[in-house]
Amino acid sequence: VRLVESGGGLVQPGGSLRLSCSASGLTFKNYVMSWYRQAPGKERELVGNINAPGTGTNYADSVKGRFTISRDNAKSTLYLQMNNLKPEDTAVYYCRRALSRDWGQGTQVTVSS
Repeated sequence: VRLVESGGGLVQPGGSLRLSCSASGLTFKNYVMSWYRQAPGKERELVGNINAPGTGTNYADSVKGRFTISRDNAKSTLYLQMNNLKPEDTAVYYCRRALSRDWGQGTQVTVSS
C-alpha cells in the first residue's frame, strides 16, 4: 500500500489549501479513509474520516465548518479542502487507511502572515 500526500505549503491566515492523497496498492473504494495532523510538539490528532462510498464524513470540532473531506474512488484519491485557515492549523497532514498501519509520508501546511 502506498499513500502519497500533496498540496501543502505556506498560506496566510484566512486562506485556503486543498490537500490530495493518492492511493495505490489497495482497493481504495472499499475503505474508510482518514486525515490526521501533527503540530510541532503535539500528538498526532484525527482531523476527520470519510466512509468508503464518500457519502458520510465526520470532523474534529476544531475544523468543523472549515474543512471538507472528499474522495474520488475512480482516481483512488482522497482530498482535504481547508478554508479559513488559522495559524493553529499549522501541522504536518497525513492520510491514513482508517484503523490500519497504512499512512502517507505527510505534507507540511504552514499558516502564517
